[in-house]
Amino acid sequence: MLAPTERFVDGDGVRLRLLEAGDRGAPVVILAHGFPELAYSWRHQIPVLADAGYHVLAPDQRGYGGSSRPAPVEAYDIAALTGDLVGLLDDVGDRQAVFIGHDWGAMVVWHTALLHPDRVRAVAGLSVPPIPRARTRPTQRWREKFGDDFYMLRFQEPGKADAEMAADVATTMRGMFAQATSPAAPPGWISDDEFDHYVREFSRTGFTGALNWYRNYDRNWETLPQLADARISVPALFVGGTADPIGSTMNPARAREVVVGPYTERWVEGAGHWVQQERPDEVNRILLEFLREVESS
Repeated sequence: MLAPTERFVDGDGVRLRLLEAGDRGAPVVILAHGFPELAYSWRHQIPVLADAGYHVLAPDQRGYGGSSRPAPVEAYDIAALTGDLVGLLDDVGDRQAVFIGHDWGAMVVWHTALLHPDRVRAVAGLSVPPIPRARTRPTQRWREKFGDDFYMLRFQEPGKADAEMAADVATTMRGMFAQATSPAAPPGWISDDEFDHYVREFSRTGFTGALNWYRNYDRNWETLPQLADARISVPALFVGGTADPIGSTMNPARAREVVVGPYTERWVEGAGHWVQQERPDEVNRILLEFLREVESS
C-alpha cells in the first residue's frame, strides 16, 4: 500500500495541510472530509486509490486540523470552500479531477461541480446526496420543518456550540461517532488510537472553524441565486448507509432535479453516517468501480 505523504499548499489566503499519495500525472482524485472530520477520515481510501493508479489529494479543509482557521465567519462560504479544492488541482497542474466528499465534504464537491464544472471529471458524495437549491432561506426552512432545537439552528450562534463541544472533546467525538448523546466508548469501527487522533486534533483547534461552515448556509443561499438553474452533467455517484440517522433530513429522490448526467445510487446495508470509515472495504469497491467507469467513458 502506498502510504500518503504530508505537505502544505498555500492559496487564496489560507494554507491547507494535504495528505497526498500516488504518482503525479495519474488521474487526480480529491477527497473532501465532513464534520467533524479530517483528511485522516480517508485513511482507508487513500492508499487503496493510490495503489489503483490514482493521484490522491486529501486536505484538512479550512477550519480543520493543520489547515488555516480564518477568523471571519464569511471566510467559510461555499465559494471559498470550493475554491480551496480547485486550488489543489491548480497546485498539481491538472485540469480536472474526480471529486469525492463525505457529509459536509459532499456538499462541497456537489457545489464544485456546479460552480466549477470545467474542473470536474466526475463527482461522488457519501452520506449527503445532491439536492436542489432551497426555495426559501435555509434557517427558515429548518425552523418550520424541524423546530428551533434543530442542531443546525443551534450551531448558528457564534461561540455557544463551540464552547459546549470543546469543553470535553472526547465526549463530543464519542457522541458524534456513535450518534448517541453520551456513549461509554467509541464505536467498534474505530480503534482507540484512531479515536485519540481526532481528540488530539480537535482539542488543539477547537470547533469554531468547522462550525462556521454551518453559519454560512443563509449566506450561500443569498449569494448564489444562479444555482437555481445550475445542473451537474458529469458522471455522479451517491453512496449512503441504510442505517444513517440523518437520512430524514435528506432526500436522495430529488437528485435528478440537480444531476442530468449519468447518476448512480448505491446503499451500504447496515452502515451509518460515517460510511467510509465504518465499511471501508465496501466503499472502496464502490468507489473503484465508479472510477473505472469514469475512466472508460
